[in-house]
Amino acid sequence: MALSSAFRERLEHMERTRNQRLAQLQAEKELQANKSQVLESKLSDIRSMEQRCFLLDHTIASRNLKILALHSEINRLDSKYTAHLQHLRDLKGEVEELEEMEKEKERFYELKGVEMEEFRENVKKFVVELEMKVDQLRKRVSELKSTFIKLQGDNGVLGNSELADAEMRRSELIAVKESLERSLALNSQVRSQLQNQLQSI
Repeated sequence: MALSSAFRERLEHMERTRNQRLAQLQAEKELQANKSQVLESKLSDIRSMEQRCFLLDHTIASRNLKILALHSEINRLDSKYTAHLQHLRDLKGEVEELEEMEKEKERFYELKGVEMEEFRENVKKFVVELEMKVDQLRKRVSELKSTFIKLQGDNGVLGNSELADAEMRRSELIAVKESLERSLALNSQVRSQLQNQLQSI
C-alpha cells in the first residue's frame, strides 16, 4: 500500500511536471509566435519604409534633374539677356550717332543756306555789274563805230593820235572782255561746286 501510494504520488508529480512543462512550452510557443508577429510587423514596416525611401529617392532625383534643367535654362536666359543688352547698347550708340549726324546735317544745311543766300546776293550784284559793264561796252562800241564812221568820212585817212586812241580803246575792250570771261568762268565754277555739295548731302 505504501509503495502504491508513493508510486501514485510520483506519477502525479510527474504529471504535474509534464503539465507545467507543456504549459511552459505553450507559453514559450505563444511568446515566440507573438515575437514572430512583432518581427513580421517590423519587417513589413521596414519594407514600407524602404519603399517610401525608394520613392523619395526617385522624387529627389527627378527634382534634381528639374533643378539642373532650370539652372541650364537660367544660364541660357542670362546669356540671351546679355546678348540683347549688348545689342540694345549698340543700337543706342547707333541712334546717338545718327542723331549727331542729323544735327551736323542740320547745321550743314543752315550753313549752306546762308552760303546760298550770300551766293544769290553775289550773283545779283555780279549780274548788275555785268549789265553795267555791258552797257559801258555798248557805249564804247557805239563810240568806236562813230569814230570809224567819222574817219571813213574823212577819206579814210587816220592820224597817229587817232590810231593810238582807237588801239587803246580796242585794248580796253579786250581787257574788259577777258575780265568778263574770267568772272563768268569763276561764277560757273562756284555754282558747280555748290551744286555738287548739295547733291552729296
